[in-house]
Amino acid sequence: MKVERQKDEIVVRFSAGKNASKIQSILDYLRYEELTSKSKATQKDLDLLLKETKRGRFDKIIIEMGLDEKDYR
Repeated sequence: MKVERQKDEIVVRFSAGKNASKIQSILDYLRYEELTSKSKATQKDLDLLLKETKRGRFDKIIIEMGLDEKDYR
């Protein structure tokens, strides 16, 4: 592993190997941290978004299957 600091970035180099999936998991987490670091969303905001998303997906499935949505609410 090689770590280099370049201006306002840190560059990390790994030799190719069998642990690529573990490295990718760590990189995914770091990317998540980078993307959410300035977020002002609260847990309540996230819960509401998740609820709306699930409802929209559920409604779409009911329509696609041709089911009567009254039976599922």
